[in-house]
Amino acid sequence: MRSYELMVIHRYDMAEPDVRSAVAEIEKAITDRDGSIKESDFWGKRRFAYEIDHMHEGYYSVIVFDGDVELQDTIHRSLSLLDSVVRHKIIRKAA
Repeated sequence: MRSYELMVIHRYDMAEPDVRSAVAEIEKAITDRDGSIKESDFWGKRRFAYEIDHMHEGYYSVIVFDGDVELQDTIHRSLSLLDSVVRHKIIRKAA
């Protein structure tokens, strides 16, 4: 298993409880596919360094998890399709 760090930015116009439940759904998707969550950190609403799709802020969260390459691909595909996700980035952590 490899270790990954996932950063997700959700839309600013969502309610904070909705964003937290969306992050919990991402964590559940990881554990349902034989991954394990090492750390989850909700940063809250932050201002962007530059405008993205006419937005100036969003809700940031970071999830560190272990999983295989197929899990990382599945998470990437799923997050790419969600309208509530402004941006996401998955980085493989060094061993």
